Amino acid sequence: MTIPTRNVTQDIVAKLWNLCNVLKDDGVTYHQYVTELTYLLFLKMAKETNTEKDLPEGYRWNDLETKSAPERLGFYKLLLIHLGDHGSLLVREIFANASSFIKKPTTLSILVTEIDRLDWYNARREGLGDLYEGLLQKNANEKKSGAGQYFTPRPLIDSMVEVMKPTLEDVIQDPAAGTGGFLISANRYIRDNSDTDSWTEAQQRKYRRGTFYGMEFVQDAHRLALMNLMLHGLDSDPAAAGIRYGDTLSPEGEALPKATLILTNPPFGTKKGGGLPTRTDFTFPTSNKQFAFLQHIYRGLKPGGRAAVVMPDNVLFEANTGRQIRADLMDKCNLHTILRLPTGIFYAQGVKTNVLFFTRGETDKGNTKEVWVYDMRVNMPNFGKRTEFTREYFKDFEKAFGDDPLGTKPTKRKDTREEGHFRRFTRDWIAERGDNLDIAWLKDESETSAKDLPEPEALAEEALGELEAAMADLRNILIELGDEVGNE
Repeated sequence: MTIPTRNVTQDIVAKLWNLCNVLKDDGVTYHQYVTELTYLLFLKMAKETNTEKDLPEGYRWNDLETKSAPERLGFYKLLLIHLGDHGSLLVREIFANASSFIKKPTTLSILVTEIDRLDWYNARREGLGDLYEGLLQKNANEKKSGAGQYFTPRPLIDSMVEVMKPTLEDVIQDPAAGTGGFLISANRYIRDNSDTDSWTEAQQRKYRRGTFYGMEFVQDAHRLALMNLMLHGLDSDPAAAGIRYGDTLSPEGEALPKATLILTNPPFGTKKGGGLPTRTDFTFPTSNKQFAFLQHIYRGLKPGGRAAVVMPDNVLFEANTGRQIRADLMDKCNLHTILRLPTGIFYAQGVKTNVLFFTRGETDKGNTKEVWVYDMRVNMPNFGKRTEFTREYFKDFEKAFGDDPLGTKPTKRKDTREEGHFRRFTRDWIAERGDNLDIAWLKDESETSAKDLPEPEALAEEALGELEAAMADLRNILIELGDEVGNE
């Protein structure tokens, strides 16, 4: 009996994730799981999609598969080094500085055998991009992997894209691209809402090579993003469009093209080592990553361009430089909407976040007249394994937001005051409270009863996962500090 194709992706993702147990037994950490699988999946998918021309002869899937088990691991490690310097630009980017943490030849042989056994025929029919994205999401949901910081929840991404309504004419940017989720969702929206069948080959090429741009600072996340874009049919050639490897907060970020739409979730925290960004075009130097990214975003928009940006609460209320940047944002842009997000939807459970929606003005003065705040944080369930965070939770917000992605039709919105989640606040009122945008007015009446609490074993497992993730973060910090000391 043939498995319905709608179940194939989940089935293959589950099988691939089970291979992580094989890697774990060989001492490979959660952080390295998907990277290790990506190298092998790239080789196998190149064969399945007839794109092996991008790989040098002698360094392809069949060459790896036909090696005897004892010599396969040695050949594989040489293959990774070779592909970092040979093949197409995309191949060299994905395998840049690649290395394997696999120690046992039997581990690699099991991975090769099991990957070869997967239902690749139906996987191609359903979409290799969805398969790979499912694997990334699985990894992001595993707290011990630490990958959640590069993966914004898919329901949130899709809702932000829905209200921003990307078009064929847009130049779309994500300056903190992670694994490419925003760009892929925007691509999906455009294709679902456009007559792509009528495009000429030239139009297709222009769309793939001139629409989507991004930058990612972490090399492992960058290689995952390139793989993700490629499998979704997007051109990930960093010489054209695609996601570049670099630091947006350095002069490299100045090279990103001006955009008509920016969708992003910048990393939280301060710049490494507490130093200031090396960008010379920021009006307000700051070591706070969110404020630095915020300046990049509203400066990087073309006049009339729009943005939807995830930011933590501190961006809304911090004084001094924070207040200056908020005021500059509201002068240069129409900050028309703030969405207060529920807690517990990100990898860091205690972080409170918002989405800022704004449009760049034609001039640099007085563009924000009023700000609408939608409070989606109060009276919400505790999201986690027991309560899944789904797109349905955004339906009321999307309806209240309206069908204008520029936020220029506020008269069609309804100020629901005390009984609802949507309220309007004038720019003058905001100025009187020190440009503080941390605005809440609803009483949170949600209650957590004993029957809703997880079992003690589940709580212990969750605590252990968080401890392991914290230890991994600490190890990374010590490594970075060691690198910095060694480079002085």
